[in-house]
Amino acid sequence: MTNIAHLTWLLVALPLAGAAILLFGGRRTDAWGHWLGVLAALGAFGGGATLLSELLGRDSEHRAIHQTVFTWIPVDQFQVDFGLQIDQLSICFVLLISGVGSLIHIYSVAYMAEDPDRRRFFGYLNLFLASMLLLVVADNYLVLYVGWEGVGLASYLLIGFWYHKPSAATAAKKAFVMNRVGDAGLAVGMFMMFSTFGTLSYAGVFAGAPAASKGVLTGMGLLLLLGACAKSAQVPLQAWLGDAMEGPTPVSALIHAATMVTAGVYLIVRSNPIYNLAPGAQLGVVIVGAVTLLFGAFIGCAKDDIKRALAASTMSQIGYMVLAAGLGPAGYAFAIMHLLTHGFFKAGLFLGSGSIIHAMHEEQDMRRYGGLRAALPITFITFGLGYLAIIGVPPFAGFYSKDAIIEAALGAGDLRGYTLGAAALLGAGITAFYMTRVMLMTFFGEKRWAPGSHPHEAPALMTGPMILLAFGSVFAGGLFAIGGTLPRWLEPVVGAHEESTHALPAWISTTLALGVVAVGIAVAYQKYGRADIPRVAPVQVSALTTAARRDLYGDAFNEEVFMRPGAQLTDTLVEVDDAGVDGSVNALAALVSRTSNRLRGLQTGFARSYALSMLAGATLLVAAILAVQLW
Repeated sequence: MTNIAHLTWLLVALPLAGAAILLFGGRRTDAWGHWLGVLAALGAFGGGATLLSELLGRDSEHRAIHQTVFTWIPVDQFQVDFGLQIDQLSICFVLLISGVGSLIHIYSVAYMAEDPDRRRFFGYLNLFLASMLLLVVADNYLVLYVGWEGVGLASYLLIGFWYHKPSAATAAKKAFVMNRVGDAGLAVGMFMMFSTFGTLSYAGVFAGAPAASKGVLTGMGLLLLLGACAKSAQVPLQAWLGDAMEGPTPVSALIHAATMVTAGVYLIVRSNPIYNLAPGAQLGVVIVGAVTLLFGAFIGCAKDDIKRALAASTMSQIGYMVLAAGLGPAGYAFAIMHLLTHGFFKAGLFLGSGSIIHAMHEEQDMRRYGGLRAALPITFITFGLGYLAIIGVPPFAGFYSKDAIIEAALGAGDLRGYTLGAAALLGAGITAFYMTRVMLMTFFGEKRWAPGSHPHEAPALMTGPMILLAFGSVFAGGLFAIGGTLPRWLEPVVGAHEESTHALPAWISTTLALGVVAVGIAVAYQKYGRADIPRVAPVQVSALTTAARRDLYGDAFNEEVFMRPGAQLTDTLVEVDDAGVDGSVNALAALVSRTSNRLRGLQTGFARSYALSMLAGATLLVAAILAVQLW
């Protein structure tokens, strides 16, 4: 192993050190703390690029770097090293997380310039980056779990950064609690792994998987899926994502593009040896992905808040990735390809929304935008390129990755394949509709600005990252797809890519996808491009629109099915505790108290009384002895 490989730990250590300095350094670091945060992120990206060059210099069979930082838990049979691993899969995430994360850090320097707690914000960003990097470079599930929990903590801090706003504080708690549900699933899955294989290392678990029963592997896969659903905001643990928009816009870009919501996809793809042997768990992954991609798309159609519309879009796009991951060797590479392209265009869209919100004096309602393309030309172009990428227009990035997923879904075979393909196609059409709606309501039509508004373009520190991400939105998909570049690169980790025997000719699936996209654009143009848009959303709307506005009643479902029964169960247990446990203890205490009070009356304090009592007692004792002898 070269000296470069020994420095893998720096990927995590640099942003972690930045977070420690910024959070513990206090106000003394206010003047320069934001730049320290940027340098820490850039340092991690530089380290990732260096490790990539190291991997490229090796044979494909030896493109894996392992480093044991220290022995963490040496307890009898439970031996866990704090080990790190760089391979073809993890390096993709390292470069995406640190690269896009660095651009978001640079953007935040200007976006948060007026915030008195900017230094604390950058400390949280660095902590988030360090946790996510640890998650993807771990070589065992327990170290992954440390990063997993770190991401949960950092997201709580960032979503609730403006904690003085009740809505932000509530959103942070909601995200934290819902993610704890998924974390419990991941933890139980790890317990099963150790009880079955005696180890939590990837190598040990994957080597032992073929000998395990299908039922055990299915249980593990479903528990890992529960953890993935929470982190990646998939049904049924998706309700926190929209409320997470209460955080500053750079947080939305960081969480919804390159980091937190991709963690669940990483977990599933990394655990591919388990899912390959557990068809039941794979089916669960496919169902969750298909349901969520439609769930998020429908919600996005009814959101007037630009950030919440993009959040619903994220939910839907992650659904595509999960669907692809559930297809097994036919979809693993496509899931990662869409994850990487999504990192570029969704980060660009969120940063573009931040530029718009900044120009419109914190207004987020698209009904009060309109005609912004002339006032914000750079934002319009970069946002527009991201829009073309996400709806899958060739040759933009999303076309290659989403089209590949649709093709793989259609090729799954028989009724299942056509059902999945129909869901993926329908999602593509709805995506085209709501994203075209966002474009038309924001940049076109009449100006619906508040009186006195004079929107202007964002400073260079904000537009620069947006331009770089726009390049990724245009070119990334082609670079990953041409000649099967990404599937070949990932093959040592996820296995050889398998073409389905039921696959339709590529031109048919592509034509179908572009056809539904065109329909979605046309319907949106007819509804929002050729009609006046009221400044206030209409009250009288269809039942479907009402449901979409209320996130398809996700919160109501959780409240009725989980919260209220849980609260009633808690109240019942409290009553049992009060009446049973506490009641028995209190009754015993009361008995002792009453007995003591009565016995205390016998204590008069007079010596003659005590002497009389002793005499009476002795007399009774002698009488009893004589009676026994006479008897």
